[in-house]
Amino acid sequence: MSLHPNTFEYLKPTDEQISDMAVLRAAAKTYAEALDNLLPEGPDKTYVLRKHRENAMWANVALIRQPDGTPRT
Repeated sequence: MSLHPNTFEYLKPTDEQISDMAVLRAAAKTYAEALDNLLPEGPDKTYVLRKHRENAMWANVALIRQPDGTPRT
């Protein structure tokens, strides 16, 4: 697999992507609050919340990059 040359570089999101990211962050926050309120304390809850956070970050990446790392414009 060959990654795009700017795969590890900062890409400034477009205004539309910034707006979409805000929607995703709000949805992720709502879901995280539900998980935090409903799941019993323990390692499974910690795991779920950490993975949810990771998933939310990757959603932002998916908004601004193609699978090969090429910027979405």
